[in-house]
Amino acid sequence: MSRLERIELFHVDMPLAEPFWPSWIPGYPQTHNRFTLIRLTTDDGLTGVSAGAAFTTERQGLGDLLGGFLLGLDPMDIATVRQRIKEASYLGWRNWWIEPAFWDLRGKIEGRPVYQLLTGSDARVEKVPCYASTGSLRSFDERKPYLDDIREKGFRGVKIRVHSFDEEEDFEILRRVREEVGAEFQVMVDANQGWRVTLIDDAPLWDLERATRFGRVADELRFAWIEEPLDMHRFDEYAELRRRIETPIAGGELFGSRQEMRTALDKGAFDILQPDATFAGGSKTGDGPLPNAWSAASVIHPIRGRTASVCSLTCTSRPRRGRTIFWNIRMSHRVGLLKDATVFWRRLSVLTAKAPSPVPQAPGLGILLDDRKVSRFARRFHLMTPSRLAVKTIREKD
Repeated sequence: MSRLERIELFHVDMPLAEPFWPSWIPGYPQTHNRFTLIRLTTDDGLTGVSAGAAFTTERQGLGDLLGGFLLGLDPMDIATVRQRIKEASYLGWRNWWIEPAFWDLRGKIEGRPVYQLLTGSDARVEKVPCYASTGSLRSFDERKPYLDDIREKGFRGVKIRVHSFDEEEDFEILRRVREEVGAEFQVMVDANQGWRVTLIDDAPLWDLERATRFGRVADELRFAWIEEPLDMHRFDEYAELRRRIETPIAGGELFGSRQEMRTALDKGAFDILQPDATFAGGSKTGDGPLPNAWSAASVIHPIRGRTASVCSLTCTSRPRRGRTIFWNIRMSHRVGLLKDATVFWRRLSVLTAKAPSPVPQAPGLGILLDDRKVSRFARRFHLMTPSRLAVKTIREKD
């Protein structure tokens, strides 16, 4: 039986070819892709990797915490892994981004890709419908070449970002996008109101009335869903918005627990629940799917980056109005420390040697780190083994 014997943590800092302006942080030019990389090694030599979003080196002390919680664990015992990660989060960071590394190990032990472990099926998935997702606020003229390009590449849907101070500018962009892509092309829109950030520039703050006006335009244009048009915890207002408009409402990407998801669904806040697995309970999104008694679909949110492809693999239920919507576990195409791998977590994809294929088939997450890129862009800041942990414990007791 494998046991976890080694934990390594890295600060990864890779410059971007050009600045990226994330719509969720107005006025912030992102010039580097930064994240924390974890690499786990078992006593029989298997490795598992995952990554968590980071502004800079804010997780510098994380390694001192993890050794005592994780070393010696059986990677097959995901229930205990989840409990230890939960315990390690009580007085520190959200640590669910670590969990995929254990699924990576488990997949390698069982010789199966992680998507089969998560779905409980041995069925092989070769292709899945995908939509393209944008991340910046742009005028229609700036969007048009991208819209034309993704349709030529065979995409069947796109998610756009709009939240101007002038709502008429938003409405104009929505109408021109629909006209450009045609009636049958799926269009989703993210209002970025769920967790408004005004660190650098101000951002519009929507109320229920503005969200309603926006939703009625989306109804007119037959959009697939509106993502987070209100603060993520305004559950009663979300429920009222759902009564007012036809377009499905999605949200919950920064929920921190299954309990938040339950409350949102009990309140009737969302048609589509889309927790980010690295914040809200790991890959199983809080110990498995929520009951189908709720009239909400489940969409696993991606780890943030510039642009993603979103691949439809699973859903818990149909939307309330019976429309055709992509239900998605999001893969990635933001390539950069892996060799011959399909990427499950986008931040790791910058460490690959070649672009991943849409669905990972190799055991585990399908990730193999490219040592040259690791040495160039990743700085290891912590190494923990049982012997190191023992020495650390003795020194602290003196």
